[in-house]
Amino acid sequence: MRREKPGKFFLMPNEVFLLGLSPGELVVYSYLKRCENRKTHHCWPSYKTIGRAVRMSENTVRKYVLKLEERGLITTEPTSQFDSEGRKRNGNLLYTMYPIGEVMSQFYQGQFERLNLLALQSRAAARLEQYSGSGKKNRL
Repeated sequence: MRREKPGKFFLMPNEVFLLGLSPGELVVYSYLKRCENRKTHHCWPSYKTIGRAVRMSENTVRKYVLKLEERGLITTEPTSQFDSEGRKRNGNLLYTMYPIGEVMSQFYQGQFERLNLLALQSRAAARLEQYSGSGKKNRL
């Protein structure tokens, strides 16, 4: 059995599949993980490069990048570069990939907060029902 050379693969954390990512979000995140520098957790592919690799338009890639940012998996920041004549030009986005442990911690915190809100809403609805029900009995 032949072993692959180092650098010919990338790791995808299993926890990513617990986050409920759409297929588009998952494929864009996978490509960014593939490009990621494992020491700095940065990469900077263009929307065009990502789109070509995953067979999506640049606008679709942009949409999924924004969703990944909203979910706390990545952050982006604009970069700039200078052309041969010394003029400043916009560069690609610099992507920072967050460690999956931090992402999962935020995800579970959000889930916990949603459950607490649902419990409060349920108790409020029960009290409202109790209050409404007791008013009807007194009227009869």
